[in-house]
Amino acid sequence: METIKDLLEQGKRFLGVESPAIDAALLLAKASGLSKEQIYSCPEYQLDNEQCNCYFELLERRQKGECTAYILGKKEFWGLEFCVGPAVLVPRPDTETLVEAVIAILRLKPNLKLPILDLCTGSGVVAIALKHEFPNLEVYASDISEEALQCARQNADNLDCAVQFFRSDLFEVFYNHKSSGIPNNMRFLLICANAPYIPTKDIAELPLEVQNEPQIALDGGSDGLEIIRRIINDAPLYLEKGGALVLEADPSQMEAIAELMQKRGFNKAQFFCDLAGKNRIIAASMLDIQ
Repeated sequence: METIKDLLEQGKRFLGVESPAIDAALLLAKASGLSKEQIYSCPEYQLDNEQCNCYFELLERRQKGECTAYILGKKEFWGLEFCVGPAVLVPRPDTETLVEAVIAILRLKPNLKLPILDLCTGSGVVAIALKHEFPNLEVYASDISEEALQCARQNADNLDCAVQFFRSDLFEVFYNHKSSGIPNNMRFLLICANAPYIPTKDIAELPLEVQNEPQIALDGGSDGLEIIRRIINDAPLYLEKGGALVLEADPSQMEAIAELMQKRGFNKAQFFCDLAGKNRIIAASMLDIQ
């Protein structure tokens, strides 16, 4: 029998990760069956040997590089709880900036009768968050990974959000519409994506827990822009006149992406800052967003 207070202290010392106190508390809550609030409010509460052993097993998994979200099987995003697993990237706060940018752009549109599309949807967090904010908006989402889409569909079911998911290599399902049941000449009011944007050579330098996430969702090719370049090239074929393209990428890539957009016929880009105040999202349309 050990107290919650003692177990949390042991967990923080053992982990040595960026946020050991938070991780230790979350893992102890999972091992004990208690809520996070109970963990923080009842420091002298004692846990039995079975709960303690489970906790130390979880700590060991975390210490070896498995991220806390995978261990818990869930992650909060946009105030909603999503299921996550090794088939998908763990949703991060920076990606909430993508949702914020899309919302800001949609609110400037005179009507929302046309659908929107979320490419590289992964666990579906962006598409589902947008559907949650605009219940009457028709939202499509695609990903090349069927395993990721299984996770996304589960999240949509759990959160009662009617998003239409398709397995597709970017726009493939839309130009092969006859086999997919999608209407011919599909056009979108807005297309967004948190596509892979890490240069291949940089992946080995990422934290171990990030390296353990699916490579297909991280690897953006030699310069990190391989997938983004394809999206920019094809997006005008599927955007309604004046429709917007909204992309997440590394702040260091924004200038190059803006140039690619301009060359493809998009107007001057607009940027949105992440929590660190850096340009994380770039948006442009075939007409001015404003």
